[in-house]
Amino acid sequence: MNNAGQAIHIKKEILVRIIKAFLSDNFEEQARLIPYSMRPKGMEVPFRCCVYKERAIIKDRTIAGLGFPIEEDDETVSLKTYAQKALERKEISDKNLTVLQTACKGCATNRIYVTDLCQGCVARPCQSACKFGAISIVDGRSIINDSKCKKCQMCVKACPYNAIVKITVPCEDACPVGAIKKDETRFASIDYDKCINCGRCIAACPFGAVHERSQIVDILKAIKSNKKVIAMIAPSIAGQFPGNIYQLKNAIIKSGFDDVYEVAQGADITANNEAQEFLERMEAVNEKNSEWVTEWANAGGYGEYDETVEDEKVHNFMTTSCCAGYNQLIKKHMPEIKPYVSDTKTPLYYTAEIVKKDFPDAVTVFISPCVAKRAESFENPNVNYVMNYEELGSLFVAQKIQILNMPEGKYVVESSKQARNFGFSGGVTESVKASLKEDNIVKPCIINGLDKDSIKKLRNYAKTGECENGCNLVEVMCCEGGCIGGNATINNQRIAKKQIQNLSETSENIKKIN
Repeated sequence: MNNAGQAIHIKKEILVRIIKAFLSDNFEEQARLIPYSMRPKGMEVPFRCCVYKERAIIKDRTIAGLGFPIEEDDETVSLKTYAQKALERKEISDKNLTVLQTACKGCATNRIYVTDLCQGCVARPCQSACKFGAISIVDGRSIINDSKCKKCQMCVKACPYNAIVKITVPCEDACPVGAIKKDETRFASIDYDKCINCGRCIAACPFGAVHERSQIVDILKAIKSNKKVIAMIAPSIAGQFPGNIYQLKNAIIKSGFDDVYEVAQGADITANNEAQEFLERMEAVNEKNSEWVTEWANAGGYGEYDETVEDEKVHNFMTTSCCAGYNQLIKKHMPEIKPYVSDTKTPLYYTAEIVKKDFPDAVTVFISPCVAKRAESFENPNVNYVMNYEELGSLFVAQKIQILNMPEGKYVVESSKQARNFGFSGGVTESVKASLKEDNIVKPCIINGLDKDSIKKLRNYAKTGECENGCNLVEVMCCEGGCIGGNATINNQRIAKKQIQNLSETSENIKKIN
């Protein structure tokens, strides 16, 4: 669920204006005027205290839209200068997010708090519920010691008067790895060493204070050059725009791209490779288990086998490897689960490899539902830039392109039904199953969104070497609902999933592996 609401509309309007400015005869000057044209003198101020505060925030959003971090902004530098720097830029940064302190509210500390509704019960249910000794009674009222409080919320649940509440800082509460906190200025700050680029902070902040650093100017520069520029569209895009993906292909080409590839084409390769890898891993597990059983029987049915099973039984399950946010989680926070992760590459990896083979000198642009894929692109030399769905929609608006008015354009390779379903939770698992001749060997488990509880569950899987209910294939999606829940998606999940399913029903089934 995206709480940013109106802030998203403002961000999109700024993107449209940046694109129009680039397409004009005077990019730098048109970029400089964005805050003033959006909040002209005498206009009623819709959100902040005054027009000057509004313009300051719009300037910061424009800086992010031009691809720069707000944290390093010198207030004396004009947007005209930033636009010039964007034109001159040769390389993009791997720090994909930035925080607008002008927009950040500097929320109260994330904590459990006793309100004035406290009645000073004789029973002291809150004190009894706290296992950490964080609650004391002072002058007949409950007081919470923040240094002892573990935020378990047992006291919140125990209070019969609902007098104890959790004060939530949306961005901090949404982050599953504690990568965003207040700094010494009391404003939000991102720890990039911890950040997994899940984009939850972007979606959670009701002030729209966390921004992606856009690559839109760099992409427009590539389109304006003489180089061939190829778009690679994620499977979830089929649920985001009006019309179908065949009309969308021609709309993207009309916007300036030379050709469009479905990343679902790479998803077919991923599904087949993961299915083969899954078979090999499970066969190895069965072989090892048979050795243990033999050893145990030879030992008289006790002793050595039990210890071996407990201490050495590993790789009884495999997790999928398609989600960029999950892969960042493994890299930065959970190396212990790496042995269980599929070695198969992502659909984007295989698609970019195909594009570069077809067009070695082309500039490749992945069109993505989330910020996490920006992180993946920095690890893949075959992917030059990433444009999200919001930015693509803004490109269409700026150029007055109506998808529904476009003729259909066919793809060189038609993707399978299952590959086109990669965009929602459960789709990867179904693709792996459909790739197998005997799919009953797959016992799936779906991690539908990464949060503190699901991360704890994954850690337990890695520690024990086993999943609950005998599961042997774990699909992990960073966003709830899958890629249709990404931070840069623009359509309702239910509608998006239905649109994708309608497309997939017209597609052929995936080819099974031998």
